[in-house]
Amino acid sequence: ERSTMCREGGQSFRWNSEPVVHEQFQARKKPYKCLECGKSFIWNSRLLTHQHIHTGERPYTCGECGMSFRESFTLRTHQRIH
Repeated sequence: ERSTMCREGGQSFRWNSEPVVHEQFQARKKPYKCLECGKSFIWNSRLLTHQHIHTGERPYTCGECGMSFRESFTLRTHQRIH
């Protein structure tokens, strides 16, 4: 039976210490805010990557087929097909 709950989201936990850790994670500051849509990020690098959605920029291009991607990890995943 789960007895303790998160005050914000209502998620239940088995141990008393779990909601404390959960709430600390939820409360982390996200100082980098997208001026276009208001979404906030913990790291500036994630904000910069997110902004590619609004600008349409796709700076990562596959050398094999020319497809382009917003994020480097998506390019790396794609390159496995070649």
